[in-house]
Amino acid sequence: MNKRKVGSRYEDIAVNYLLKNGIKVICRNFRSRTGEIDIVGHDGEYYIFFEVKYRKNTDAGDPAEAVDSRKQYRISRVADYFRVYRKLKDTDNVRFDVISILGDEVKWYKNAFLYIPSG
Repeated sequence: MNKRKVGSRYEDIAVNYLLKNGIKVICRNFRSRTGEIDIVGHDGEYYIFFEVKYRKNTDAGDPAEAVDSRKQYRISRVADYFRVYRKLKDTDNVRFDVISILGDEVKWYKNAFLYIPSG
């Protein structure tokens, strides 16, 4: 199975997990020139930008650790574009979360990282 299919499979698992936990999924695989956000959701209080990471085992480390500062910066840029594209207000609350899937275990890291301003 190629990486794209594997990624889609685990994003499906993440979406189902989020729906069961009260998140309204707005879109998946939102892209801009600078990158992609796996899932964008809303919980009534926050617009949430989710990064989904999967690992079969810990040989390559914990999946959540793969969301390094470079990835966080890219996600922040795509989130900026999403906010403009969807005409969100500056006062709308946003959050950056990570869904980590290790084997069959799903973990949700709320506020996994802070917005990284450009410049």
